[in-house]
Amino acid sequence: MEGAMATPPDQRRAPSRRPQAPLPGPPRTPSSARGTAGPVLQQRAIAALLLALISLVGLVMLSGSIRRGAVVLAVTLVIGGTSLWLALTAMSRSKRAGTSRPRLSVLATVLGVAGTGLSALALLGFALFWPQISRYSNCIAGANTVIADAQR
Repeated sequence: MEGAMATPPDQRRAPSRRPQAPLPGPPRTPSSARGTAGPVLQQRAIAALLLALISLVGLVMLSGSIRRGAVVLAVTLVIGGTSLWLALTAMSRSKRAGTSRPRLSVLATVLGVAGTGLSALALLGFALFWPQISRYSNCIAGANTVIADAQR
């Protein structure tokens, strides 16, 4: 019965694995080995960040006339969308070139999404509740005193 001894678990052979084929596409290199993004992509990312900030500032400036507010929202929507497009294309072009992402491009993307989303949401609210908002605006405009303004 000596020949029928089982081998200990630590001496068993692991099942052989076939080597994995490399994934299609450009070879992956660590981000530290990649080159920096070119000056054109850096400028594109900075322009995207500035436009995203302008769209957020435009959202803060919603006061006064309701009609002017709707126009300001439409403009901030376009500016936010443009900043989002600039940031995303800067990141995709840097990936295609095999360089690292441009600085501030992720921040520009996040702020661009916030500006575009908030503008679209506010414009949707304006579109859905335009009669009520217009009536309220006319009522406030017709108030002669601060007390009358507070009572309406």
